[in-house]
Amino acid sequence: MAVVSIVGRPNVGKSSLFNRIAGRRISIVDDLPGVTRDRIYAEVEIEGHSWYIVDTGGILPGSKEGLEEHITLQVRAAVEESDVILFMIDGREGPTPLDHEIAQILRESMHPVLVVPNKIDDVVHEDLAMAAYELGFREVVPVSAEHGRNLDELYEKVTRLLPPEPAPELAETVIPVAIVGRPNVGKSSMLNRFAGSDRVLVDEVPGTTRDTVDIMMERDGVSYRFMDTAGLRKRSRVRSRIEYYSTLRSYEAIDRSGVAILLMDGAESGTEQEKRLAGHVLEKGRGLILAVNKWDLAPREPGVGDRMTRYIRQAFPFVSHAPLVFLSAKTGRGMETIPAMITEVWENWRRRIATGPLNRLLQDLMAFERLPSNGAGRFLRIYYASQVRGAPPTFVFFVNDPEIVTRAFHRHVERQLRRLARFDGAPLRLFWRKSGG
Repeated sequence: MAVVSIVGRPNVGKSSLFNRIAGRRISIVDDLPGVTRDRIYAEVEIEGHSWYIVDTGGILPGSKEGLEEHITLQVRAAVEESDVILFMIDGREGPTPLDHEIAQILRESMHPVLVVPNKIDDVVHEDLAMAAYELGFREVVPVSAEHGRNLDELYEKVTRLLPPEPAPELAETVIPVAIVGRPNVGKSSMLNRFAGSDRVLVDEVPGTTRDTVDIMMERDGVSYRFMDTAGLRKRSRVRSRIEYYSTLRSYEAIDRSGVAILLMDGAESGTEQEKRLAGHVLEKGRGLILAVNKWDLAPREPGVGDRMTRYIRQAFPFVSHAPLVFLSAKTGRGMETIPAMITEVWENWRRRIATGPLNRLLQDLMAFERLPSNGAGRFLRIYYASQVRGAPPTFVFFVNDPEIVTRAFHRHVERQLRRLARFDGAPLRLFWRKSGG
């Protein structure tokens, strides 16, 4: 997915513009708390185009210390990593010497730039925005972030500058697999072990993998495209330009995958970062495998595997469908199970159920289950169901009143579907629609 970053000197309204864009048809938001010295990003969908919008701290070129240096590094990283840059200035004040310094940095980047003079609240201020052309960029879009003025033109120009969206790489001949997790849990080591060679640099210093690396390989007649990703750090530790976009790149790898492997360290698993990652996989509807690495270092005592399994399942109750594997990328222990597990999750993720067995399941539900009611004597009635797609398996149930469906009954039907067919590792999508019956 494309990345659009808002850059500029402090206090020109970058966060206001971000909030305006993020609040419009937003699908997923992950806001980093605190002042805008750390990045804030959101996934938005506008006019059928999806992209990440990123807010950054104010840039202070030449700064060498403290907060200003940190902000400058982050914005320079945004310049390097973005597909489109929104260069915001104060439209009332006009370009300042600092704006001209920033403009020089952006020109050197060779990335598409839209100059966005802010605080142009009405037509009488339009002439003030003309001064923005002296910064040397072709495209100038005056806006009022506070009032939402002229944002449609901004969206149109951003959409025109975005790179073409790649077609989903979900062909049956190649399985796209994202390996994600915190830094230093062994993602690159796992990929090297699986590939049988040192295809990816491995280093014990966290953060060696600075971007997503795609590697094609074949095992036992099955082709895989592995995406090794930069590790995710705790939010308070995201500091250097190298790590600036690691979270977004990991999310992008998940977006492009069919199966995601969440790799964890056996000595520290089930962290908040890992739960957020698993949640993103679930939200995106991708197949998921939970993998615990460095199992060669686990204590040699009875029951340790059972205890760890219970711990992981309790930490990730929302992805109970995901298979769990213990392995050692260093020694190769457990690695032999990974190819078959990936293939199985991939097939389950694409699986479809014929209408006949699906409706027999409905007949059993109607005949043997106590269906929920609205408390006034009106019980749920299910007329028919259909699987409308795979990848992930998605079902629509036509009922007399969707409002009667309880969360407990929704989960119960999902469990029955999983008993009807193999869906290990695959999330299920269930929708309830009103029918005239």
